[in-house]
This record gives sequence, structure tokens and C-alpha cells, in this order.
Amino acid sequence: MRLYQGIRSLILTILRRILFLWVRTDVSGNSREALGLTPDKPVCYVLQYSSLSSRLVLEQEVIRARLPGATDSLPVKNGPSHSFFFLYRRIGGLFRRRQTPVLTTEFEALIHYGLENPDEDVQIVPVSLFWGRSPDKEKSLVKLLLSDTWSVAGRLQKLLIIMVHGRNTYVQFNQPLSLKQVIDEYRHSEERARRKLARILRTHFRRVRQAVLGPDLSHRRTLVGGLVRTQAVKEAIRETAAKDDIPPEKVRAKAWKYADEIAASMSIVTIRFLEVVLAWLWNRIYNGIAINNIRVVKEVAQENAVVYVPCHRSHIDYLLLSYVLYKNGLMPPHIAAGINLNMPVVGPILRRGGAFFMRRSFKDNPLYATVFNEYMHVMFSRGYSVEYFVEGGRSRTGRMLQPRPGMLSMTVRSFLRDHRKPIVFVPVYIGYEKVMEGRSYLGELRGKKKQKENVFALAKTVRKLSNSFGRVAVNFGEAIPLADVLDDVHDSWRQEAYDSEYRPPWLNQAVDQLALRVASNINASVAVNPIGMTATVLLGTDRMAMDEGQLIRLMDQYAGLLKAYPYADTVTLPEGTGKDWVAYCENMGLVTRQPQKLGDIIALEGSNAILMTYYRNNIQHLFALPSLIASLFENKDSLRRDKVVFLTSMAYPYLQSELFLKYPADEVEAVINRWIDVLVDQGLLKNLEEDRIGRPEEGTEAMLRLRVLSHFIIQTLERYHIALGILRKYGSGKLSAAELEEQSTMLAERMSILFGLNAPEFFDKSLFRNFIANLQKNGVITTDENGLICYGEGLDDVAEDARLVLSVEKRQAIQQVTMLGA
Repeated sequence: MRLYQGIRSLILTILRRILFLWVRTDVSGNSREALGLTPDKPVCYVLQYSSLSSRLVLEQEVIRARLPGATDSLPVKNGPSHSFFFLYRRIGGLFRRRQTPVLTTEFEALIHYGLENPDEDVQIVPVSLFWGRSPDKEKSLVKLLLSDTWSVAGRLQKLLIIMVHGRNTYVQFNQPLSLKQVIDEYRHSEERARRKLARILRTHFRRVRQAVLGPDLSHRRTLVGGLVRTQAVKEAIRETAAKDDIPPEKVRAKAWKYADEIAASMSIVTIRFLEVVLAWLWNRIYNGIAINNIRVVKEVAQENAVVYVPCHRSHIDYLLLSYVLYKNGLMPPHIAAGINLNMPVVGPILRRGGAFFMRRSFKDNPLYATVFNEYMHVMFSRGYSVEYFVEGGRSRTGRMLQPRPGMLSMTVRSFLRDHRKPIVFVPVYIGYEKVMEGRSYLGELRGKKKQKENVFALAKTVRKLSNSFGRVAVNFGEAIPLADVLDDVHDSWRQEAYDSEYRPPWLNQAVDQLALRVASNINASVAVNPIGMTATVLLGTDRMAMDEGQLIRLMDQYAGLLKAYPYADTVTLPEGTGKDWVAYCENMGLVTRQPQKLGDIIALEGSNAILMTYYRNNIQHLFALPSLIASLFENKDSLRRDKVVFLTSMAYPYLQSELFLKYPADEVEAVINRWIDVLVDQGLLKNLEEDRIGRPEEGTEAMLRLRVLSHFIIQTLERYHIALGILRKYGSGKLSAAELEEQSTMLAERMSILFGLNAPEFFDKSLFRNFIANLQKNGVITTDENGLICYGEGLDDVAEDARLVLSVEKRQAIQQVTMLGA
């Protein structure tokens, strides 16, 4: 017997080595840490279908990862003879009719062992294996021989698949199941225990397969033709033909042209090509890609249509997210891209990589709008994953922009029409240590016209590839099921009937709530990096310069604040200490060092001083509340605790709207009190008698820490007071919202010049617009029948609180510029 086993083992080893002369694998989850294996429990691997090639690949990857052996006997008495098994075996083959696969004897032996030994447990690790990862295409004969898709391949087909796709094999190890937990409730029925475990494993393999391969794809021409034949598009064709007096055939041709312009043409060959090119690109320009919380996506992608909603910082975002998903065993999404990217050479490649193109505005083109809506509905109802940017365009300031409702509204309306396939939003934060377009953003913020995308501009970008752009982080946030949002807004939505044209009266409310949750969850997944920390502290000083030792201590202490009261579990902090971060920024060429005998000075100079505001703004929301609390002690030695909570709560809605803070209004008082306690524990504030809170003594290190912390948010508060100062100067019923916005922008720009403020967002018109809208929403101001802003005494009370926050110099400056404005 031992001789037989030895010969068998030798033959399998030889076959495995022969197979891997050709096969190349990409593996995920193959570590003890990722699997969370318990060391004192035996491990048993399970593959879905019996296959010699699959067994050889499993054995090779287990050996490479130094996991418990798949070729060893399971270390349990009277159990299966190997520590792996197949769930199903095929019946029939070359010369016999293929029959439905049946459960294997090894699987049944494992169930029997578990029932006979109730005190023993086995960790069952499902392993999914894909020979190539091509989605199905209808009416394609090639798939029958050359794709590992949803069908079960025979021996000849499997051989051809390995020959063609063996060098692109994907293996995914998944979280283990506890044999004991699964079968405990069926101790007296082996048949029911067997059915339960088989059902769990079968469902698991099906879900993983959907996440990796995606749903079956239609041939693109079939899809385009199908869009034109939908009832909604037919109706739009009739209406357009009648309105514009054009023959229906010409309108139909136009609709077909629109559909052809929009639709993606995802090609697995292109995706593999892009994978190779992008792997080279990332290694060329980045020092690594940090991926966090990918587990969330792998879970939701198994049963839902996923909508990826990343922040938009760079054109690289499109490529980076698809690359990360593909490398982690998930089908890249279909990506909503601006029509400006559909340029020669680049456009066709992006289209084959999953991009579908949309025009910037189609408000005045109902035919195009209908075709695009129907295309989106096909995506969602068939379960495709989709990616779009809720901000619309790239953020030039590093802040999260106000979400645009268009794509979110289309998604909600599509789901209301057909909600059989659940839709889940996955927020994604993409954080760069050095954004590639940083210098061009500076030019645009100074008034330079945005450069139009074209092949020549792309060629100029290629020249930057010799530069280093540091590390990049891709953090996946907390998933948002769309059904949960609709339940909160209108809990009877499932009982109502919807068609392509119906817009329920509560639609805008649902879209607004969804937009807020998406933006807040993106910000709650921020990756803090050395650049952002250094920028935050240096920009909080008056001269953007600081003694190196002091800068290092402050950064370490502020990082300690973020750890003492974490903003969210999905926020990631940088490794190392302040000393490492200063050295890193200096190496990246973002700070300068001025040697001094008493200690070197680290400073921001020239355009870097403005560029670093971008990276400060990436993480400003994390410090918003503690900084707001600190700012109340700029001009006061002490305040009653309830006064601190009241003033902070009053300002919170405006900061929440601007920075997308995650705390609901009814919870913020508890959060403020918690932050006061943290600041006291950290020595930045102190408890006094009669429930008062005091600041440290002037001239102390603690007072410096508090003052610098307050400066993290002070420019935002100054901007608010500029708008309030102008409004009070003109008086109630004298200015419209548009006039107040314009006046505020001009005077803020003037102040930025007078005080040398290197923050372009200080005079960002959209931020003033948002603040004015929130004043109206909160009832501080109203508008009369002529559209002029009216206010009462409440506005004066708010403005007077500025004395606590603003220095005398800034208060006088605001008063002077508002007098100029008047």
C-alpha cells in the first residue's frame, strides 16, 4: 500500500511540475492571516468539480503559500484520506452521455466523520479556480472551447482551455467554514447534514463565480439594437419625429447612433493587455499601491449589482480602480466616462476596457437622455457592476465636491422599475501622495483655462512617467444598499408601480440622502499619508515654517488625536513617526530645509505652499470638530462646557455640509463632548471649576498645539464671517443670493492677497453658494418675493460669536473689506 501511495505521489509531483512549465497563476487569499485559520484545528480544502488539473494547481499553491498540506492525510481518526476533496464529480464523458454531477464519496466521508465525532471540528476552505476570466458572449462559438465561463467543461475542452488560458489562471482561497457549526443542528440526520453543507458550498461557489466573471454579457451589436427596440426609446423616437418633423427612420438611425456612441465593448483581451501595461505603469510612477477593506467588495459583489462611487482626483482613477479590482479577482466595472475621453486611439481602448461614454449635458436632447437611461437600466437590471464619479469632475482643491444628482437619480429610477437584482453602492477613497495633475490644477485655480483632453496632451503627460509620485491608497468604504436608503425615505416604495417616465414626489429626497451617504462614506475611508499630515501642520502656522523638532512632535501628537478618537474604522493612518514623514516629504521635493545651528527649519515655499493645500484638504474633515472646539479658545481663557457644546453644535451643520462629516445632527452633541474629553486627556484643554473648560497657559507647548490645531479650520470660519459681514453691512432685503455670492467671492480673494493666504478654496464661489443655501435651509435667512435675502436678530447673534474665533486683526480686516464692498 505504501509503495502504491509513493508511486502515486511521485506521478502527481511529476505531472504538477509539467503543468507548471506552462501554467501561471494569480492567487488571492492564500495566507494564514487572510484566511484566519485556527492553528489547532485541521484544514480541509474543497474544489467544486473533480479535475486532475485543478487538484495539481491547488497542491502547488498550498505548497507555495506554506499552508497546511493538501496532499497530506487529514489528521483525524476515521476521516477522509486526504485534506482536500471535490464537491462534485462528473458522470459521463467522451463516449458516454454527460449526466448531472453528483456529490463525491470524499465529501460524504467528511460529513460522516463530523457526525460520528461531535467534539471534533474541521476548517473547510473553499478554493475557486478560473482558467482565464472571460465573460460569456452570446452567439460566440469560441467560448465553447476557449473560455472558462459558467458552463462545466469536459476533458477535451479543459485541455484546450489550459492550453489557451493557462498562463492567466486565477485562484481564490476563501474564508473557512466550520464543519461542526454547519452540521450541528442535523446530528440525527446524515442526509440533511449532507444537503445543508452541499447547498452552502454550492451557493458559495456560484457567488464567487459571479463576482469574478460577472454576469453573462450580450454581444454589443445585439445590446445596441435592443436599446433602440425598447418601449421607452420607441416612444421617444415617435415624439422627436413629430416635434421636429423628421421621418421616424432618420430619428431611429439617430437613436441607434446614440446607443452605439454610449455602449461599452468590454473585451477580456483588452483588459489583460491593460493589466500588463498598468502593472508596468504603477511600478514606474508609484512606490506601491495600498489596498484596504477589499473584503467588503468581495462580499457584496457575490449577490448584488455593485455601483462603485470613488472620489475623483485624477484621470488615473479610472484605470487604478479597475486594475485593483481585477487583480483581486473581481470583474472590472463598466465605467461612466466623459465623451471628451472618446478621442482617437485612447477612446477605443477605454471602451474595450469597460468605459461607456456620456455627454456632459443632455437636458435639451430627450432622445439621447432616453437612450442613455435605457442603457443604464440594462446595466443594473442584468447585474453588471458600474462605476461613476458622483462629483462629476475632478476636484481641483483636494476636497470632496458637492455630489451631482444625475447618475444617482438614474440609478434610483432604474432600481424602482426593476428591483429584483439588489444594488449596493461601494464608496472608494483614492488617495495620492502626489497627484499627477497637481501643477495643472494650480494653473486652473489661478484662472488659467482648463486644457482640453487630446492625444497631444496625453503625449505630454507621458513625459512625467520618469517622476515619482509616491504611494497611492485605495480604501473601500462601508457599503450602502440602495434598498435601505429608500426604506428610510419612503418605506412603501416596493408596493408602488414605476415605469421609465415616472418620477415619484419623494425621488429628490431619496437622491439627496443617497448623495450625502455616499460622500460621507468616501470621506470616512480617507487614507492619511505623510504628505497630508505635514501639509496640515505647516499650513497651520503663520509663516508656513517651523523648527524641525517641533514639527515632528506636533505631527506625532496630532496623529495621536486621530488614534485617541478614530473617525471611522475605514480610515487608515500612515506608518512611522513624524521624523519619517518630514524626511519623506523632503525626499519628494515638497518641503525645504533651512539649516540653523539652533535646529533646522522646515518650510513650504513658492508653488509648493499652494500645492500642499490640496493634500491638507484631503484630510481636513478628520480634524474639523477638534479644530472647531480649539478655535473657541483663540480669544477666551475659559468657557462653560455647555457654551462650547452649543457654539460647536451651531457651526456643525455648515461644516457637515461642506466637509461631508458623518455624524448625524442628533448625535453630534455626544461627539463634541467626547472630543472635549479627548482634548483634555491630551493636555490641550483642562477642566476647571463650575463645569468650565480652560486653555493652557500662554507660551507653553500645549498652548502652541492648541493654537495650531485651531488654525486647521480657521480659514473656513473666516470665509463664513465674510459672507455674514457683507450681508449685515447691506442690511435685510437688499441683496439677492447671487449678489451675496459674488460679493463674498471678490472680497475673500482680496483678503487672501492682503494676508497671503495660500488656499485657493478660500475664495471658491461654490463654497459660498453652499453656505448661503445652508443658511436658508437652517432658517437663518429667508428670501422675499423679489428674491432678496431677509434676516432677523439671529444673524447678528451668530456674527457676534466671531469674537471668540477671529483675531482682532482678522475682524478688522473683514470689517474693512465689507465696507469696500458696500
